[in-house]
Amino acid sequence: MNTPALRTTLKAGSIVFGTSALFLLLLPSIFIDLLALSKSAEMIWSMRMIGITLIALAGNMWNNAGQVSDVRVGSVAKVMCVCAMALGVLTLLIPGEITWFSYLYAAVGFGFGLTYLKSLL
Repeated sequence: MNTPALRTTLKAGSIVFGTSALFLLLLPSIFIDLLALSKSAEMIWSMRMIGITLIALAGNMWNNAGQVSDVRVGSVAKVMCVCAMALGVLTLLIPGEITWFSYLYAAVGFGFGLTYLKSLL
């Protein structure tokens, strides 16, 4: 297990999720348009709810990157590996047209998932 790489990946992921969170909170309509989803008040609210949850996740990722225990960092990285890969899969299963942004968002998820996996092995 490459713990320094896992710490770096957690911090990088924290920044990416934090940026996505701000995007979802401040500009949910644009995010919805980029995913080619139907826009409604309910969907905008849902995007903002996801955004606030991502802020919590980003903060936890950043804080966990600084854990003293390598075992704990590894445990967090295992969870994030599964979640990042699932993000990629779910993005490609979007109920509608797959856009360039969908592919990009999925690629980010798969990229982080593979980076975690490589560092865990």
